[in-house]
Amino acid sequence: MSEEKDFIEVDDTECIKFILNYLPEELKGKVSDDDVQYVLDLICEYYAENDLIEEDLVEEATIAEEDMFNFILAAIRKEQVIEMDEDTLAVILDGEFEYGKTIGIYTEE
Repeated sequence: MSEEKDFIEVDDTECIKFILNYLPEELKGKVSDDDVQYVLDLICEYYAENDLIEEDLVEEATIAEEDMFNFILAAIRKEQVIEMDEDTLAVILDGEFEYGKTIGIYTEE
């Protein structure tokens, strides 16, 4: 069942700030704004490649979290733009999810 919603614009600057604050102490200072921006770009790439977003229409969609994680991890390893381990990626994705919940993009199932 799909439910149309108003398009919610994501402010990358606010999202990055939220994620950096979400990081546990041991990762603060090790993950940069650019690292987080790169992961956010890969999230958007995953959504686009899987037809999960359209510019003018927003519908509820179920995201296969493991598939998205694997897609992003494979891109990080292939493109070698940043260095990031699986645990750090998982924390960043958790932070992005938490941010999305605060602005109404995501809901818990």
